[in-house]
Amino acid sequence: MTATTLLEAELLRLAGSVPDPELPVLTLEELGVVRALRLRGTDAVEVEFTPTYTGCPAIETMSQDIERVLRERGLRDVTVRTVLAPAWSTDDITAEGRRKLREFGIAPPRTRAASGPVAVALGPTRTRAAEPERTAEAGHVVPPDPVRCPHCGAADTELLSRFSSTACKALRRCLACREPFDHFKEV
Repeated sequence: MTATTLLEAELLRLAGSVPDPELPVLTLEELGVVRALRLRGTDAVEVEFTPTYTGCPAIETMSQDIERVLRERGLRDVTVRTVLAPAWSTDDITAEGRRKLREFGIAPPRTRAASGPVAVALGPTRTRAAEPERTAEAGHVVPPDPVRCPHCGAADTELLSRFSSTACKALRRCLACREPFDHFKEV
């Protein structure tokens, strides 16, 4: 997020305070989708917004909610512009957002150690065993970070479906406490 003046910073925080319509436990700032805000004169503003993915059905609702809170603040002209570069990543979710997801019963996305291509595993759906994964560099073995149950913290979980209530989440089950839970997939 970028802002240059104190007023722009205040308005950016206000735009970021809007709850995500699909995950109302998170604000758009915690989700990391509100990128920038610029004042245009005394009562006009432009907000840059990067959706979690281009087909996200919540884009329109998020844009309208940002416009609403800024108009309630007294701005006459509010433009919310969708910006696709740089692409949003689950690494943009704040630590507070990850904590809130966990408390809400959703396993947060795992953090990645390095940027770049994301390996897509087509193998087993259980995350318990420390099955090594090969990186793009031959000979380097990186143990996978297990998806932990948000209820009991166990690493012994299994994938039930690659999609859950929204396309950005998978449905998993804990093999220790037997509770199903959503996992916010890494992007």
